[in-house]
Amino acid sequence: MVKLRLRENENIIEAVKRFRKLVEHAGIKKEMRRREFYEKPSETHRRTRRRADRRAKMRRLMAGS
Repeated sequence: MVKLRLRENENIIEAVKRFRKLVEHAGIKKEMRRREFYEKPSETHRRTRRRADRRAKMRRLMAGS
């Protein structure tokens, strides 16, 4: 949970900017996008497997250089 206290003489615009940074840092925005639509468990596994394959491929390419 993100909490924000207004500082003395703080502009609302500055407070909103600080709030956005806190939300971004906490990963709330990313989590909201992930939960926006239901994803079947098989799709989740497929996506994680593809990411792992890409990482392994990049490691192989970098090690071969």
